[in-house]
Amino acid sequence: MALNKVLIVGSAPDALKTADWDTSCFSHTIVINNAWKACPSWSCLIYPEDFPVDRRPGDEDSYGKRIVTAEEFVPVQNEFGGFVYAGGTMSFTAGYWALGALKPDVIAYIGCDMVYEATPGGSTHFYGLGTADPLRSDVTLQSLEAKSLRLQALAHQKGCAVVNLSEREKSRLCFPRMAFASLETMSQRPDIGTPLPCAVESALSAESDLGYWVESGRYWEEVGRFDKQKLRDIDDLWLATATELALA
Repeated sequence: MALNKVLIVGSAPDALKTADWDTSCFSHTIVINNAWKACPSWSCLIYPEDFPVDRRPGDEDSYGKRIVTAEEFVPVQNEFGGFVYAGGTMSFTAGYWALGALKPDVIAYIGCDMVYEATPGGSTHFYGLGTADPLRSDVTLQSLEAKSLRLQALAHQKGCAVVNLSEREKSRLCFPRMAFASLETMSQRPDIGTPLPCAVESALSAESDLGYWVESGRYWEEVGRFDKQKLRDIDDLWLATATELALA
């Protein structure tokens, strides 16, 4: 049986590479926000409630494709602990939605490094200058590295590997790097390291004890009750999952 591979495309300049890729090896190609303009072969578009209507694809561009809104992704995100612990930015939301809704063997990211260094032409995104959403002041985004390790660890618990197809030097994602050509021909799930179970359970237990649960997903409406230092402490536990793996 063929591997169930899912591609997630963000808005970094290298998202444009996907226009030249044969994405037929993926069961689903998920584009985030504006990235549908960079990746013609997209099959799913995911965006938040405040994504401007004039930036969404028209009927002609979205015909036969799936639009994923908060009505769908909030319940799935809640299955994995909710937005406060997962990180309130669409790169991670897309990953959790894919993990829960599509049950993949592999999730591959491109255009989601969250570095935002301008290209020689002055662009931070494939469409030019953009707003660095994951770098905004947000109590859930104090460590993008920790949030990426959390997603990787929970994906591994579901039998799913998460990789980064980016060739950029820097990335805030801690996923193992992989070349598109290697993933394209892959027939078996990659045997890449997973955080030690004890470290993962410690982090999940700390989240449960803290109890920062917002069923609606609109955590910003209750941000006054979240202790920044306690969330930073949990981030440190997720960062430790990578450290323990390196020492194992």
